[in-house]
Amino acid sequence: MPDIDHFRDKLLAARDAIQGLADARKASTATVVLDQTSVGRLSRMDALQQQAMAQNTRQRAEQELRRIETALHRCDDGSYGYCTDCDEPINPRRLEFDPAATLCIVCAEMHGR
Repeated sequence: MPDIDHFRDKLLAARDAIQGLADARKASTATVVLDQTSVGRLSRMDALQQQAMAQNTRQRAEQELRRIETALHRCDDGSYGYCTDCDEPINPRRLEFDPAATLCIVCAEMHGR
């Protein structure tokens, strides 16, 4: 059985770090002005590309936050540290690497994750 308090602390720290970065990213995802008189075509294309990359980063951060929240709920309901497929314990070393992991190594390999 994993040390739930240890992993809860890791999950909370990861959640705080992701949420802290979200504020810094907000400016990067702002709408790009399409006024060619103030911004050249190439600069506008660069801005659109940067905006798309920032939006992708935001989506990945939101997905990771959902994984973390799910793991925190599992800590509360007593199912943390057990594979959601086979219900076997997840190796604590795997949880150290990814505290939000829901699958043991065998099931993760079968699912290609």
